[in-house]
Amino acid sequence: MGQRQTLPVLPLRGTVMFPGITAPIAAGRPGTLRAIETALKGDRLVFAVAQRDNTEEPTSDILFTTGVIARIGQIQRGLGGVQLLLQGEQRATALQYAEVDGYLQAVIVPSEEMMPLDLKNAAFEALHKEARERAAELGEKRGLPEEVVHQVLDSVDDAGKFSDLVAGYIELTVPEKQGLLETLSVEERLRRVLVHVQRQIGLLEAQEDIKSQVQEELGERQREMFLREQLKAIQKELGDDDQSKEITELREKLTKLELPKDARAEAERELGRLERAGRESMEAQVIRTYLEWIAELPWSKRSDDHLELARAGEILEEDHYGLKDVKDRVLEFLAVRQLRAQQIAAEVATTGEFPVSKIKGDTSDANPTLGSGNGNGNGNGDRQITDAKEAKARAMAKGPILLFNGPPGVGKTSIAKSIARALGREYVRVALGGARDEADIRGHRRTYVGAMPGRIIQGMKQAGSKNPVFLLDEVDKLGTSYQGDPSSALLEVLDPAQNDSFTDHYLGVPFDLSEVLFIATSNFIQNIPGPLLDRMEVVDFSGYTEREKSEIAKTYLIPRQLEESGLGQRDITFTDDAVMKVISEYTRESGVRQLERQLGAVARKVARRVAMGDTATIDDKVISSDEVRELLGRPKVHPERVAEHDEVGITTGMYYTPMGGDIMFVEASIRRGSTAPAKSDDGTEVVRVGPISLILTGQLGDVMKESARAALTYATNNAALLGIPANRVASASEAHIHVPAGAIPKDGPSAGIAIALALVSEMSNRKVRRDVSMTGEITLRGRVLPIGGVKEKVLGAHRAGIKEVIIPKANEADLEDVPDEVREQLIFHPVETMREVLAIALVDQGRAAPVEAEELIGV
Repeated sequence: MGQRQTLPVLPLRGTVMFPGITAPIAAGRPGTLRAIETALKGDRLVFAVAQRDNTEEPTSDILFTTGVIARIGQIQRGLGGVQLLLQGEQRATALQYAEVDGYLQAVIVPSEEMMPLDLKNAAFEALHKEARERAAELGEKRGLPEEVVHQVLDSVDDAGKFSDLVAGYIELTVPEKQGLLETLSVEERLRRVLVHVQRQIGLLEAQEDIKSQVQEELGERQREMFLREQLKAIQKELGDDDQSKEITELREKLTKLELPKDARAEAERELGRLERAGRESMEAQVIRTYLEWIAELPWSKRSDDHLELARAGEILEEDHYGLKDVKDRVLEFLAVRQLRAQQIAAEVATTGEFPVSKIKGDTSDANPTLGSGNGNGNGNGDRQITDAKEAKARAMAKGPILLFNGPPGVGKTSIAKSIARALGREYVRVALGGARDEADIRGHRRTYVGAMPGRIIQGMKQAGSKNPVFLLDEVDKLGTSYQGDPSSALLEVLDPAQNDSFTDHYLGVPFDLSEVLFIATSNFIQNIPGPLLDRMEVVDFSGYTEREKSEIAKTYLIPRQLEESGLGQRDITFTDDAVMKVISEYTRESGVRQLERQLGAVARKVARRVAMGDTATIDDKVISSDEVRELLGRPKVHPERVAEHDEVGITTGMYYTPMGGDIMFVEASIRRGSTAPAKSDDGTEVVRVGPISLILTGQLGDVMKESARAALTYATNNAALLGIPANRVASASEAHIHVPAGAIPKDGPSAGIAIALALVSEMSNRKVRRDVSMTGEITLRGRVLPIGGVKEKVLGAHRAGIKEVIIPKANEADLEDVPDEVREQLIFHPVETMREVLAIALVDQGRAAPVEAEELIGV
């Protein structure tokens, strides 16, 4: 008998391990996981033993006593547990089970096999040979390749190991497999395995007989089906067949449609297949769904455009406050289409026709214009338009596709709705955020189970019109996966030279999208692939000013939220201070979504008080700023405000995010040594600048770090010109730049002049004006280069209480985008060099401290 040993127990449900077998095991029960972890800390051995029943929490009473000492091989951890490869090594018998630290442990002793007395005995050799032949036959009947079966079986010569190998792979119940595991006599185990294999072979042969009988019965059923089809034909002649009625209705719908030639041929072909298919067959269901899609699409139905530019301007003003530049661009967009539609309609009225080729663009031009042409590749180039409504719809859709780009909540989607209202067209929106599959755009092929058309065709069905305003929302959030790139599929949709024959995979026939007016929206234009962006013309939406937000709140948001809260009939108003308090202390955004949510919160809290009988809040029908503070609690937003005093080494920069612009403070500090400047022969001081280390904190990005290095180089190399005392440069050993808040990542070149000014201020001990903010990129020679986001940065600076703003000279033209009321309250300083920045922002007075103290280390 082998030596006793103690191993963690791995209970097996529904299976039995055999020595020499490697099997994958899934473990998820807490006790099993603890046993595995214990084994992994040691020699990776466990005692794998089967359970008598499928109990969730195994105990020693439901475990067999005979199992296998197994070694844990590969292991893969997942959310639901672990997957491991278990390799059986030797039979063993459990002498005792015990629970330790939440898992079962067993004291086991290895079991030795009982070999036959004479391995050369003819009867034993015949039994061994017969078992091998029957096992090979079973493997081949199961469909395994002959060479694979023989390779596996020939790899094991020992009779005991062979019987364990076969026992591990044949389909047996747990008790039967456990019986084979507990059989220590090799000859007896081999004989029992042979019996099981022979039984499996007999079962497979019986299944084959049953299969042949079923095939014969299917022949009879096919004959029966043929007779039933004849019966259905007779019922159709009598008018009693429900399916014939459905087919007739579908045929009538399709007949009334003005289908293109290809679509008509495909519909007729599928109708014929539907007539031949059985009513309850899966194929009939698929065909019927396809034909219903064909019948419900707007192949020829279109809205009549009745654009009046003056009315369009009124609609835009009614629906939106501010956004002057955007409204101007939209009205220009509509004016061009109005003139083109009138031109084409006049020609159709005069000549009675208009060639498609004059509207349709060349494949090399994504922005086609009216002109001569002979058409192109899809065969429609020579077709003549005789319907004035179609001519107007095609003219209105042609031209650049607008891309509304800007932060959330600034009115991109609602502007698209207003365009649809001004044109009198249907409006349909498709959200593309998160779409990762080309089939989202083009649809699935009908060979797939549950196939559906893509979102474009679904949107056209929803619109019910051939010429809707089609909003492609969030095109910057398209994904890419192994299933295809949806942005590439959109190229055909948005290409005026190709979209008159857009082919959805599900439909399989071209559908004309040339009359659709596509508009797209995005938040981050840099996330849009270049070829897709090339199809569109960008219209930038910037954030609202606080005054604009206040007007929007009073005109649109407050009435809507009061109505939704049941307070619409009580004539409640907000004071201007109350609205501004919500805007400045409870929201931080470029748009007005969060503002509307906060105003809704105020309305709901007031409605709750009114519902409970407390009307004190609305007795005067006015909600003040103090009541806003009481209802909404402590302020949730703490925007930066202008500094209280002029300070040395602290400058005010400006930054821009999708949530809007704001100011930021740049702090500089110089650590000094005791090195004094040298003197030349004539007595003048010579500054020898040693290595000055640069420390950057505040989660600065790579571009901002490079700006800081350039600023330090400029400040040290031009110390004399900048009025920095020689001793302060010579004693500097370390420059530290910090930009609060440290938890927020920051990047970009526009903080260059702010960093340089902070360094010069600290090194020269001169204060920086607190009411001046600045933005601009700096070079090593002190030139100030242009940057972006001027409007948003200026609005943020104005909101923070800044009085003067320094901008690059090259950005002076961008000030035209700043609202007039903001421009009138600020003083702007366009600069070209850093010397101009210093002249504006620095004051003569520095820290009130003796020079000796400043020369100490750490000052």
